[in-house]
Amino acid sequence: MSVRNLGVASLLGLACISFSSAAEKPPTDPPDAGLARIEALIARMTPQEKAGQLSLYGPADINIPNNPQAGWRNGQQETADVRAGRITGLFNNAGLEGKLRLQQIAVRESRLGIPLIFGADVIHGFRTMFPMPLAEVSSWEPALAERTARAAAVEATADGFRWTLAPMVDIARDARWGRGLEGVGEDVYLARQFAAARVRGFQGSQLSNADSMLATPKHFAAYGAAEGGLDYNPSEVSERTLREVYLPPFRAAIDAGALSVMSAFNEIGGIPSTANPALLTGVLRDEWKFKGFVVSDYTADEELVEHGYAANPREAARQAFMAGTDVSMQSGLYMRYLPDLVATGEVPMARLDEAVRRVLWVKYKLGLFDDPLRGLDGPPAAARAENPEFIALARESARRSIVMLKNERMLLPLPKAGTKIALIGPFAEGTTDLLGAWSLFPGQTAPVGIDQGLRAALGTNSSLTIVRGSNVESPLPGGIDAAVAAARDADVVLLAIGESEKMSGEARSRSDIGMPQAQQDLAEAVAATGKPVVVLLSNGRAMALKGAVRNARAILVTWFLGVQTGNAIADVVFGDFNPSGRLPVSFPQTAGQVPYYYAHKRTGRPTPEGAPGTLFKTRYLDATNEALYPFGFGIGYAPVRYDNVELSQDRMTLSDTLRVRATVTNTGQREAEEVVQLYTAERAASVTRPVRELKGFQKVRIAPGASTVVEFTLTAADLQFIGRDMKPTVEPGEFDLWVAPSAASGIRRHFVLTRD
Repeated sequence: MSVRNLGVASLLGLACISFSSAAEKPPTDPPDAGLARIEALIARMTPQEKAGQLSLYGPADINIPNNPQAGWRNGQQETADVRAGRITGLFNNAGLEGKLRLQQIAVRESRLGIPLIFGADVIHGFRTMFPMPLAEVSSWEPALAERTARAAAVEATADGFRWTLAPMVDIARDARWGRGLEGVGEDVYLARQFAAARVRGFQGSQLSNADSMLATPKHFAAYGAAEGGLDYNPSEVSERTLREVYLPPFRAAIDAGALSVMSAFNEIGGIPSTANPALLTGVLRDEWKFKGFVVSDYTADEELVEHGYAANPREAARQAFMAGTDVSMQSGLYMRYLPDLVATGEVPMARLDEAVRRVLWVKYKLGLFDDPLRGLDGPPAAARAENPEFIALARESARRSIVMLKNERMLLPLPKAGTKIALIGPFAEGTTDLLGAWSLFPGQTAPVGIDQGLRAALGTNSSLTIVRGSNVESPLPGGIDAAVAAARDADVVLLAIGESEKMSGEARSRSDIGMPQAQQDLAEAVAATGKPVVVLLSNGRAMALKGAVRNARAILVTWFLGVQTGNAIADVVFGDFNPSGRLPVSFPQTAGQVPYYYAHKRTGRPTPEGAPGTLFKTRYLDATNEALYPFGFGIGYAPVRYDNVELSQDRMTLSDTLRVRATVTNTGQREAEEVVQLYTAERAASVTRPVRELKGFQKVRIAPGASTVVEFTLTAADLQFIGRDMKPTVEPGEFDLWVAPSAASGIRRHFVLTRD
């Protein structure tokens, strides 16, 4: 099914949905090993028990402040529902004892003995908290993300969880949107690599392994394109943009083996995603042949009423279910209405069986039928010793996630000995605001504060003075005076400023992505002392930097780095680790530029290079069109030079492979770790193309004074785009190609693609 017109397709799509049980039976491994068992269960189930297998809830007796409380239950009701087969599983229910008790009831006391599945929002770690996902994308190392996801799965499965409501693979190009820190940045190619890596990490070598978790790419689809960067808002995107930008990371995650997908809160073209058959059936099932199940986001099916799409909750349940949402999260609508909707013929029994079959098949793949109590009888997370390998991995991941944007006159690294440092700012001391959002579970290892990390690394004849200076969003009485005094007495100032944990994440959009005024005032006062300033930027999004922050001698983007924050920052500040992170999002010059992303389209009136003031061109009156710091940008302690970009040929056919070689030289005195990036752009096509698109990257280590040759390969498939007929196509034509250290620089070459 095409989604050329998502509104029309959604209205007409139901006629295209097949409810043939045979056609939708998922494959099994080995053949039919579990399918007969599943079919036997389905044959015995009542409609109520079937609806129960499609109903997921959060833990009883826990209220989430200000979140919709539909489906909220007390512990007594929860137990009764498990015994009656009215629940398929629970999410974020901490504690092994409770999970074990409920699973025993499910398998020993319910009529059919179907095991529960326990899920959790394991977004960036379970006990050992790693950097937020966006920070980790800054490493440009998908293999690192796979390792941290694997570690998170090992820890979470030891606490009884077998399903993670992650990874978030939404492309986010508007820095105002708070959930960008959970995702994969602004670029499609980079996002695909990290989406697949995280699925592999969570799910391991085989889903039935005791330490494997079912991965759930979310939110399907285009949730990151919310208008105005406002969470839950509609996403107005064309089908071409949907297919070229927002769907590919999901496809990569599914191709990597993901067997559950979460639908999105937003609407596209007037159709909320949770009730959009063109997406959930047309794309997922018909085109991609997805065999797992779709779960709604929290009460998203019930919210169809508030969207103005469903007249009442009963109609909302029917619309979401018939569109392809198999499992309802938290609202309880499926349990309440599906049996009657089947009885009246409004929902075919075949569709109900189809959804139940998908859920049971995934439970079978997880090994829950064979060993439902596995992982539920060990010590709880808080009682287990820290895994030193995971702590070491957290430190490695954190320091690889730091991006150095600026280092004038080689201010960094600082000497460990004989240095007087003033550490100033609301994040200078303590462990608050270091982990980031989604730090939910008990027993988590306490983070290392910035002050702790610096103190542990300092050598002899050095001092560290700590002054808060201001709160995150409000002045601190006497704070600026104390900060100025500390700065005057220091050799260098480390300014720990930025966003708190509560300033980014779900429902935390910001209309102004600049520094809070209280911190900006602090920065201006400290800078006025004339002492060199290093900004340690805590952030969950790209920020618009100005004044003393923008003009600081050095800037490190430290994001939310997790449990090893202080040690990782100290590693970089004192030169024990050469910063190698690169931006996964563009930093705009001003908030008024957002949404901003490097892979934008041309216009018929581009601003000429070197003539930003030209009238009647694509330009702002008060800023240039460029990013302050572009996608892919970052520097280390050793400068590098790009030379000798050579193509194997200047003309290639549709069946050829083009080889691109470049020499990268370390001209510094320290080892360099460089992210070499490959971009292309087609000069003219039947559909206009972006000014650049990332097609490959390699992270290479280069010894001081040495050179390395980096080679990329390009085939016609790498030059594919969505044509006028909404199908993938490759068109002959002229192409520009760059080998570059960022999306805004590099050495350009030219080649021609021909049919033969």
